Amino acid sequence: MRICKRCLYHENHPLHIIINNDGICSGCKVHEEKDEIHWTNKLEELKQLLLGYRNTTGSNYDCIIPVSGAKDSYFIVHTVKNVLGMNPLLVTYNKQYNTAIGIRNLANLRIQFDCDIMTMTVDPNKVKKITRSTFRRFGSVYWHVLAGQSVFPVQIAVKFKIPLIIWGAHQGIDQVGMYSHHDKVEMTRKYRKEHDLMGFEADDLLDDEYDFIREDDIFQYRYPDENEIEQIGVRGIYLNNYIRWDSRTQHEAMIKQYGFETALQNRTFDTYNDTDCWLYNDVHDYLKWLKHGYGKVLDHAVREIRLKQLTKKEGISLVKHYMHKPMQHLDEFLQWLGITENAFHLIADQHRNPAFWKRNESWEWEYQPLLFDAQEELIQTKNFTPFTITPKGVSSDAENQYILFGKGR
Repeated sequence: MRICKRCLYHENHPLHIIINNDGICSGCKVHEEKDEIHWTNKLEELKQLLLGYRNTTGSNYDCIIPVSGAKDSYFIVHTVKNVLGMNPLLVTYNKQYNTAIGIRNLANLRIQFDCDIMTMTVDPNKVKKITRSTFRRFGSVYWHVLAGQSVFPVQIAVKFKIPLIIWGAHQGIDQVGMYSHHDKVEMTRKYRKEHDLMGFEADDLLDDEYDFIREDDIFQYRYPDENEIEQIGVRGIYLNNYIRWDSRTQHEAMIKQYGFETALQNRTFDTYNDTDCWLYNDVHDYLKWLKHGYGKVLDHAVREIRLKQLTKKEGISLVKHYMHKPMQHLDEFLQWLGITENAFHLIADQHRNPAFWKRNESWEWEYQPLLFDAQEELIQTKNFTPFTITPKGVSSDAENQYILFGKGR
């Protein structure tokens, strides 16, 4: 299995990375555009595009921004509202694996930017039913989050006739170079299904003969009809086509300017992304490791290597340190979902990728590690510095307990 000579991705990446004859992956090649593009010109293109979406009568919002209590939400809202002067409606899907830090960050986001926000919270019993089905069928305990986050903004766009949705970074560009920045790729139903949702739309869950999923369990996750989308003219653009994307630098600016909170995570060194979810860089990431042979820490290391903030050797060391970390929140997840630990491992084992996992003579699972290429390209880099840990804020919610709704600050 070939591994990129510059970063750490292998050719069996689930987003179908391509490694050329020089041993460099498509993600690294497209990343080179970040240092070649005249971003000032790109920003002007974006400003011209937005002129057609400003609501000059004050009767509606200019655009929709999907947000959460982590990731790049602060930077996106800051850019769209304060830099570009748009009046956005914020929308958020309640993932139900909420951390107190995530709730505080989301509350602070509303306060700092003085924006209206709409939240979708699906009945937890329906979410659990869907999660039992997606876990058993394709090894995902996060499908409902990906489905909800990617469809709720579109549903609101259609319902309130707001044609423009502004997202942050397109994963296919930033990770694997599926597209060039010059393609100006936009949100599509096809990409959502094939990559975000692992090939399964909400209606594909209706034939589940074990959990008896019904129409009223999944309509919240159903993508609007094409005729509705065309009638309103809904489109979703990505900021990383117009702004040089650097998640770490962006987060650190938001920490200083708006008090964004960070936290240590179990299976990665990144203290900025997905800290609003106790499942993402824990149980969900463990399952990713079983299915794809690597965890989120490798994604984060690749990102920092490409941005020349981390050497390949340092990245390998971080990956080896974090990827084997045991789950910390398995008990909480089992209690929430209502299954036993034996049942969890029985199902999880069925989704192990045989390219990375083998049974030994004692019939125990052994990981067949990625053989990272010893040959390293000479990349000038700063000495790696740990990600920032901010002081912990005060929360009105009980710590270390399941939180469906939180008060924030």
